[in-house]
Amino acid sequence: MRTDQPHTPPRRRPTTRRVVAAAWALALVGLVASVLPAGAQEIALTGLRGEQLREADLAQGSTIVVVWASWSPRGRDIVERVNAIDERWGRQARVITVNFQEDRGAVEGFLAGKGLRVPVFLDTDGAFAKKNAVTNLPGLLVVKDGAVAFRGKLPDDTDATIGNALR
Repeated sequence: MRTDQPHTPPRRRPTTRRVVAAAWALALVGLVASVLPAGAQEIALTGLRGEQLREADLAQGSTIVVVWASWSPRGRDIVERVNAIDERWGRQARVITVNFQEDRGAVEGFLAGKGLRVPVFLDTDGAFAKKNAVTNLPGLLVVKDGAVAFRGKLPDDTDATIGNALR
């Protein structure tokens, strides 16, 4: 028997392998969708002098970021350590600090009369530290043209670490 309609193959039932693969794909899509909105969110920090730090500011040139908190025992001498970094590396990179989860009054009180020479940005909700995977305080983040060249604990001797990251 001949018809003018094209032949359509019979529908095949999905195999177990296809069903499992589809389930994994859907789970992966769901995982990525749940992670991306938080990671994709633009972070902007306000400085003590009213300036703004946006992620785009880290995309050009080199920036040395020290993440700290006044309550951290290793943060007590942070002003001297950051001023030394600025003195040594300030001509080759922008040096800034990001205070981790403290309010403006606590930060200003801690810094009063200490003579910190670099900008201080407030990461009051910890989003900057989280997005940049800063897990140590004080932490050091060296960003070169938007790419993280070093991320870790602020070493006692920063010259070798920063020098290697800026090469």
